Amino acid sequence: MRKVFSGLFVSLDGVVQADADWQFTYFDEEMFAAVTAAWMRAGAAVMGRRSFAGYNALHTQHPDSPMLAFLEGVDRYVASSTVGENDWPGTTVLNDDVYDQLAALKQQPGGDILVCGSPSLIRGLLAHRLLDELNLLVLLIIVGSGDRLFPEASTGNDLTRLPLKLSRSTAFGSGALSLQYVQ
Repeated sequence: MRKVFSGLFVSLDGVVQADADWQFTYFDEEMFAAVTAAWMRAGAAVMGRRSFAGYNALHTQHPDSPMLAFLEGVDRYVASSTVGENDWPGTTVLNDDVYDQLAALKQQPGGDILVCGSPSLIRGLLAHRLLDELNLLVLLIIVGSGDRLFPEASTGNDLTRLPLKLSRSTAFGSGALSLQYVQ
């Protein structure tokens, strides 16, 4: 069975998505190696609508992006009820019973499934007990505002008191941390 795993940058104050590219300041060779190691085990990538729009924009903004090269080499899925036809060939839209479809994808042969960004999708996967690994790259910055992985409003959706176990931790020379949690 394939595993579903996440890859998120998170600030010290819990922000995972903000308006500026605050995470790239910390992107050194050591962090790039950690990110690309995750890519090597992935046979598919799944993302939400906003992450999909951002990654799709790489075609024109940064066509030589290593992230774009990774995404072009794997099966891509977008979990969204609002994305219809898309202009990225090879991308499948999951818009009905997303979690049932992702559970079925886990049963198919192939490399593991990487959730790219998409904190709301990650929360849903955790709530449905479909996320096997929560991987966080903790950066030494307080962003102040932006989307948090676990906002206060997320309590009560089967995430309250969800026990996780730290299965791996690595401190980088920059002080950033790579943390892996499992359910």
